[in-house]
Order: sequence, then structure tokens, then C-alpha cells
Amino acid sequence: MQFERRHLSAILLAGTATLAFATPAAAQSEDVTETDTTVVETDESDVIVVTARRREERLVDVPIAVTAISGEELAQRGALDITDIAQSVPNVTLEASRATNSTLSAFIRGIGQQDPVSGFEQGVGIYLDDVYLNRPQAAVLDIYDVERIEVLRGPQGTLYGRNTIGGAVKYVTKRLPLETAISARATYGTYDQAEGVITASTPLGDQARIGGSLARLSRGGFGDNLTTGLENYNKDIWAGRLSLEVGGYDEPGFIRIQGDYTRDKSNPRGGHRLIPGLSSGAPVLDNVYDTRGALNDPEQDVESYGVSMHAELELGEALTLRSISAWRKDDSYTPIDFDALPAVDLDVPGAYLNEQLSQEVQLLWDDGGALTGLVGFYYLDAKADTLFDVRIFTTFPGLTAFTRADVDTQTYAVFGDFTFDLTEQFSLSVGGRYTWDERSADILRQNYLGGGSPIFGGAGVPFGAPSTDFNGSREFKKFTPRASISYMPTPDHNIYASYSKGFKGGGFDPRGVGANAPAAIPGAPTDAEVASFLSFAPEEVDSYEVGYKGDLGLLSIAAAAFYADYTDVQIPGSVACTVAGLPTFCGVVSNAGKATFKGLELEARTNLSGGFNLSGSLGYIDADYDEYITNIGNTPTDVADFRVVQNTPEFTGSITASYETMLGEGDLYFGTTFSYRSKTSQFEIPNPYLDQDGYGLLDASAVYTAPSGNWSLGIYGKNLLDKEYKTSGYTFVATDPVTGEIVNGANGFPIPTLGPEGTLTAFYGNPRQVFATVTFNY
Repeated sequence: MQFERRHLSAILLAGTATLAFATPAAAQSEDVTETDTTVVETDESDVIVVTARRREERLVDVPIAVTAISGEELAQRGALDITDIAQSVPNVTLEASRATNSTLSAFIRGIGQQDPVSGFEQGVGIYLDDVYLNRPQAAVLDIYDVERIEVLRGPQGTLYGRNTIGGAVKYVTKRLPLETAISARATYGTYDQAEGVITASTPLGDQARIGGSLARLSRGGFGDNLTTGLENYNKDIWAGRLSLEVGGYDEPGFIRIQGDYTRDKSNPRGGHRLIPGLSSGAPVLDNVYDTRGALNDPEQDVESYGVSMHAELELGEALTLRSISAWRKDDSYTPIDFDALPAVDLDVPGAYLNEQLSQEVQLLWDDGGALTGLVGFYYLDAKADTLFDVRIFTTFPGLTAFTRADVDTQTYAVFGDFTFDLTEQFSLSVGGRYTWDERSADILRQNYLGGGSPIFGGAGVPFGAPSTDFNGSREFKKFTPRASISYMPTPDHNIYASYSKGFKGGGFDPRGVGANAPAAIPGAPTDAEVASFLSFAPEEVDSYEVGYKGDLGLLSIAAAAFYADYTDVQIPGSVACTVAGLPTFCGVVSNAGKATFKGLELEARTNLSGGFNLSGSLGYIDADYDEYITNIGNTPTDVADFRVVQNTPEFTGSITASYETMLGEGDLYFGTTFSYRSKTSQFEIPNPYLDQDGYGLLDASAVYTAPSGNWSLGIYGKNLLDKEYKTSGYTFVATDPVTGEIVNGANGFPIPTLGPEGTLTAFYGNPRQVFATVTFNY
């Protein structure tokens, strides 16, 4: 894949200049060098100190809905990957996307993006060490060598990086220590889970350090593919990181150069059919983790890697320069068997090829006086290529629709955010961002007969002219402000109110069929009509929030109430359609109109006597479409009363009880967490087969740490009640165009719309897992 490098030299030159400028000095303190949230527990009061606004503040001082989970807490819980944190953060959904092991679906307060194909931007920003990941592929990050994970709810963009309309999840790895250190972690558990992580670092003289981690993460399948013989829902990952740091800690300059690599060779994740095969009569399988899909070409293979450089330099007592330069690449090859049957009824071999280059520069001001803040610049040049077949050999011999969608994104932004202390009790924060987005698309759609496309090794031959042969671009510009006011009657209580505007640019539907575009006059649609048909508009949200944060000694509380007006909501979907007289698969994107989200969030933690601790979270959201316009018989129709917001349960909550005590000279920790999510709809149209009723998950752990701290032993249980719950799925059956109700045939089962077997396929969360981990630190 060729990548546009017209700006590569300039960015690398800027990064190199920053490196050369910062090297003679060395870095500032550890807490300030990290750019977001740092959890600092003191012996006196367990104060949480954060730098969410790019400066050290207690969490109680920050007028932002933010949750920070430390690496130590993640280790105590036995967290396996980034999706685990959604169990304890209100109004957040993080899940592996349907039919994948490593692509992330993320939603915060009702805003997100489920579709992983090129052309659709994420509603929730995922950051790896301050580097925005432009695509969701390879974003299900495994937990190892992590300092903390942070979740910021609501629109972000005036303080850092890419503008994100729903919120941000930030994965921060550990800094290298000043002295030589080595640690190792080994895990073994049910389903042949076997993991090993080794981390080592050493100083290079007085100012530099080098270190890295190597991880081997594996597990057998929860079920089997009864056709191919492969294990289903298994895990087969190699991963590593390597870092070089110069300066840091008590010095006025800092540089961190880091590279990471992940290779995921897990088997394809096959779905569970919820209805019998309507043509073959294949029965529904007893085990929801078993599947029958025969597609295994291309073999599942996900490779992701990148390099970044983070540099800081104090230009004076009040001014700091920060630069974050990064390049990343990921390639995912995946076979998706929609119908989950041996026949080629609806099989989709696919490839996602992504590459990105980004540069961020910030100037931070903090003189210890009434005014603090920053200004910044952000640049992103990203290329996302999606290639896939849609094979329906059961409908017509070798019938295939091949799509190649190359979508490039180039964005520039300037942003700033300042806080002014009006008095000792009142402070005012204002910020703004101006974003320029350019989206370019090159989309080809070609039908084949006699087999799959040659791109995926098929023997098909082209049938007719391309139904889409499009090349075009669009620009989107927007100013998005933010403002908040805080009142602190005492240093331990903060009452705040804020407003922020979020924006996500439009684009082009890579699965749209240009030949189906309506023409103003009889005949083929014009290029302009095709461009209008394939494109969709930006979406915006106006978010209002009031909150309270209090440190009451033994009890700390963070509460927020929010209200959001969401307009031009982008709703991508896939439907059965007809192209040149042949049945096939088409993309449909609606700018649904208007939605209103309002809700409450509560997080609390208390340290009880005798080593007992209790913490919990509660989220409530009332998410409704006010207007949802769709064309029914070429007539625009408002179907808002029959649509719901996907992946957004009305209630989310968790409670964690823990007990810590001495065992001999060592420390013993017991903890248990119960989390709950109410009914969740997988799509905007409710589906009684795919939608998941409310459910709860129970986890528990026991960890012993030796007196020296050199070793520990933990035993963990995840989903101890062995709850079966759906996380995603596919549906290609007939529905009422207005109400969305499924239409059944004479046999009592839904009428298939693509392929004779019918597609209603679900994917499930992990079953009960029990494992033990031993850790050594030297």
C-alpha cells in the first residue's frame, strides 16, 4: 500500500529539531511529563492528582467527567484488555467488534461508531501514549506494562490531539525507572490460557534509559468451528514495546522515543446462528461459542506497529514546549462468514490496511499565578484502505460483489484552553478549536460471476461495468468552543458547570452503489449525483454538564448530570439490494436528524475501617431520537418513534468490595466486583434476536504480595456466574420499513433478504474464566 508522504519530511524535521533542542537539558518531573491523569495515593488521604488539563491538579479541582484507573488497580482486578474497564465506568461501552478479535467498538454517552470500514470516523478517540489511533482495527489493547487507563466523557478537543465528539479513552504505559529493573509475569488458566510478559530496563549513563517489554498472550477457544476444525474464540498474540528516554524526573527537558509491535494470529471468530438454516435445515447449535462457517481465506492475521517521539522542554519558569510525533501502520486480513454455515451463502473475505502520520505541538503556560493554559497545533495524514468480497454463491453460481475503498483523511487543527482564577473560590475556563478536515475517496465496486474476485484468490470474471467507480473529496471546517465555571466553597468541594461543542466530519460511504443513485433525468446518474449519493454530512453535538466533586475524608464522590443535543447523526448500515438485476449487499448511510441525550453519573469510593474498601459507579442515560428521516418508497418519512440508540444501555453500574490485610509480613488483597448493564440494542432498529437483555457479571480476585514486594501471586475469576451475553451480530432478514419489526414467513422464521439461508448471527462475551498469575520484580 502506497502512503502519501508529502508532509513526512516536514514533520520529521520538526520532530528532529525539537529533539535536538531538548537534548542538552533533560526532563521535568514525572507527573508533569505525563500529559493526562496520574493517580497518586498518599498515606494521609489517598489524594488523586491528575493532569487532565495539562497541569498538576487534584481530581476534585478538575471540572471534567474523568475516570482514572491505575495499573495497580487493573492488576488487582485481573484486567485482560481495554474492554474490561467498561464494566466500572458509567455510560461507557467498549467491545470487540462483530467477527473480530482486535477491532474495537467504543461508545460514550450514546456516541460512538460501530462500523469499522474506511470512510467512517470514530466517535470516541482511542489514544496510545498520547497518540490518537485513527482506525479501530488493532485497538483492543491488551493490558500489560500499563501505568493507567483514563476515560474522559463528553466532547474533547481543546486540550490535545484529535477532536472527538463523544469522549476519549487513553492508554498510558509506564515510564522507565532510574535504576536497572526487571519484572516477569506468568499466567495460566482455564481454556489453556497461557501468558507471559517480561519487562526490563537499564540506565545509559546519568541522563538516558532504555527498556522494553515482550508479551506472549495465548488461550484456547471457547468453542469450535465444526466445519474447519479450528478453535473458535481463541487467542494467539505476540507483542512488544521498546523505549528510549533521555532526561526526565527532576530535569527541565524530556524525550521519549518508543516503538511497539503486535501480531495477532488468532483464528477467525465465527458467529452463532440464532435461527436454523432456512434452506439447508441446519439446526441451531447448543454451544453459542461453536460455529459452522467454512470461510478461512484469507487466514486471520492482524499486524500493527508504530513509532513515536514525545519531547518536552522548559523554556522558562512558566513556559513549556511539548511535541508528539508519531507514525503507525496496521494491516488486518479477516474472513467473515456472515451466515455461519458451510455453504457460501453470505461470505465476506476482507482486508483493512491503515497507515497514519501525526504531529502535535503544544505551548503550556503556568507561572503559579491566576492564569494557566495552553495553545496547540495538530496534524494528521491518514490512509485507510478497505477491500472485501460479498459472495452469495447459493443465489447465483459464483456471484460476488467486490469493493475497494481507499479513503484518505488529512486534518489540521489549532486549539487553546485557558483557566483564570477569578477569586480563591471561582475560576473560569474557556477554550476553542478550529478544525480543517479533508476527506478523499477512491471507491470501486465490481460484480463477478463464476467465483470470488481475483484480489482474494477467486476465479470469478467481471460481469458488466463497475457499479461504482468514484473518485472525489470534500472539506469540512468547524470551530468548536468549550467553557466551564467552577465554584469551590472549600478546597475539598467543587461545583462546576460546563458547555462543549463536538464535531465529526462527514465522508463517503465505501459500500454505497453509485449506479443506484437517483438521476435527475432518465439514464445514468451524473458524477455529481453519485458524489451526493455516496456522501454524508458532518454531525455535531452541544453538550452541557453540571457536576460536583467532593473529598469528604473517608469518602470521595464525583457526580455529573449532562444534556446533549445531537444533530445530523451519522447512521451507517448494510442492507440487501439489487444492482444490475442481481441481488447483492449495499451500504446505506443516514444523517438521522436529531437526538437528545440526558443522564446522570455517579462514582464514589470509601475507605472503611479494618482494611475494608468500597467503590462503585452508576450511570443513567435517556437517549432518544427526536427526528430520524428515511426514504420509504421514495418518500421521506420520520421513523424516530421506532428507532433506538445502539450500544447504549439505559443503566450501567458496578460495585467493588475489597479487603486488605497483613498475612505474616506480606500483604493480602481480596476483591470482588459486580457490574450490571440494562437492555442493549445492537442496531437502531430493535431486534428481538440480537438485542441483549439486562445482565450482571461477577468477578473476584485474591492477591498475595511478599514482604519485599519482589513477588506476588494472584488468583482471578472473571464472569464467575458464567453469564451468556451478546455483544454484537449480523442481520439480513426482512423487516417492516417503518416499525422495523421482523417479518416472518409461512415457516414461522424470518424471511431472508440476502441468500436463501437467512442471516441472524450473534457474537458473545467471554464465558467464565479462572486463572492464576505470578509476578516477579527485581
